Amino acid sequence: MAQKKSFLLRINPKLYEVLEKWAADEFRSVNAHIEFLLRDAAVRSGRLGNKDIKASQETGGNDLEQLSPEEPGAINDNTSKM
Repeated sequence: MAQKKSFLLRINPKLYEVLEKWAADEFRSVNAHIEFLLRDAAVRSGRLGNKDIKASQETGGNDLEQLSPEEPGAINDNTSKM
């Protein structure tokens, strides 16, 4: 599996509380949920496409598989309620 990039993120405490609750509602860690939200935004903006997702899956990376239970790259309308 591909190594993940680590970095420090400074975030407003109130926003972190929102993300913490939201992540718990989705049965994710805060870190995994932030990554999910960023990935979803990248897909929606056209900066991360299906070929990028499939390439990650072929190399054994499973971190892009959470986009949708139906098919990779599908948009889940539940994430648009920010």
